[in-house]
Amino acid sequence: MRKYQKPATTIEQQLSLLEERGMELDHASAYDYLAHIGYFRLRGYWIPFDQGAMDGQHQFREGTTFEQVLNLYVFDRELRLLVTDAIERIEVSVRNQWVHTLAQHHGSHGYLKSELYSSARQLGRCIAEISSEYERSKESHIRHYRKEYGDPDLPPIWAVVNIMTLGQFSHWLSNIKSKAIKTEIAKVYGLDQSVLCSFMHHLTVIRNICAHHGRLWNREVTVTMELPRSKPETIIPSLEKHPDPNQAPRQIYNTLVMLAYLMDLISPDNHWKHRLKCIINQHQIDTAMMGFPVDYQDRAIWKQTWEELA
Repeated sequence: MRKYQKPATTIEQQLSLLEERGMELDHASAYDYLAHIGYFRLRGYWIPFDQGAMDGQHQFREGTTFEQVLNLYVFDRELRLLVTDAIERIEVSVRNQWVHTLAQHHGSHGYLKSELYSSARQLGRCIAEISSEYERSKESHIRHYRKEYGDPDLPPIWAVVNIMTLGQFSHWLSNIKSKAIKTEIAKVYGLDQSVLCSFMHHLTVIRNICAHHGRLWNREVTVTMELPRSKPETIIPSLEKHPDPNQAPRQIYNTLVMLAYLMDLISPDNHWKHRLKCIINQHQIDTAMMGFPVDYQDRAIWKQTWEELA
């Protein structure tokens, strides 16, 4: 295995390298962007303009500009903000359904009953994680609970849910043994319980990418989701299937379909699809690099929005 030996470069050297490879740029403007965004972070956005190595050096397609690269970067940032907005609303809704369902069936602390879960080991990890969060939480409702009740046990489900991370919550949800309970939660969204659990786990990965300013636009996601097979009928035709039935597509398109569907369901006046369409149009994005099918504008989930904005 080779040892990494490339030296650090100055911003001026980075600009010279981009020009040598055929990128058109304004030095003063590009210098500022490289100083505040970074060469390495922007590098992922000039991949579509790279025509491969020539004489041992990568070259950009003729006419490639720094502004084109920056346009993709800005679009990706706006896409992450839009996706984060949807994840937040969906996460809050599903958490609330989990709280309501378990509390109604098993009481305020029923979520701690070991018999409710498939994996005792997983439950032990979940309780250890949330106990740690509880002990160091500065949230006012948690401090009130500790002061008022002096109870060494964890607080009721409607309080503890607010100190869980999305990843922790997805583990609590998926570990529920009772299919009936998970089905009751998923029924609110017209989804099979296995699809909802899979999607919530998938969203932990997407949210982490967004939170760490990762590239979302043309990324292949490592953790895919189970696709709906029989319901809801309104979105199945809009999903993109992989040629291999045992493999799910790894790009962001199907995630956006699911987000659009759930946003329409839990917040009908959200204009989320409208905002997505606007940033795609504004930045003139080649949606194929996000896994969008050629005919996506004619698919049910998008058709009305795209026609309205045509």
